[in-house]
This record gives sequence, C-alpha cells and structure tokens, in this order.
Amino acid sequence: MKPGERPPTDYRAARRRDELWLVVAAVVVLVVVGGGLIGLLLGFDKLLTGLPCLVAGAGGIAAIYFFFLALERWSER
Repeated sequence: MKPGERPPTDYRAARRRDELWLVVAAVVVLVVVGGGLIGLLLGFDKLLTGLPCLVAGAGGIAAIYFFFLALERWSER
C-alpha cells in the first residue's frame, strides 16, 4: 500500500457486527424495559409471572437470528 491509502472496508463484517448488536439491543429492551414497565405498572409480583414470557420471547428472537446466521454461513460454502 502506498502512504495515505486506507485498507479496503469489510462491509460484510460491519453488517454482521451491526446485526448482532441490534439483536442484543432488542433482547435487552424486551426483557429490561418490558420487565420494568410490568413491574412499575402492575407490581413486582406480576413481574415474576411475566418474566418467563419475556425471556421466552427474547429467546425466540435470538433463535431466529442464529437460524438465519447458520443458514447464511451454510449458503456461503
């Protein structure tokens, strides 16, 4: 490389990293913010009832993401 040139940008790696952070943010918002709202509005005893549902929903989102990630890696073979 000549001085002053930048290395090429890896857009695929940046997209994968951004997608992972979006999934993590969705899971955190669902569990933390959703759980906090349930706790504040309905009471913290109801939070214990709703928390397994929130975690199951977050697990579903993560499962869909990892399914498509595995499908993408399998298709690149």
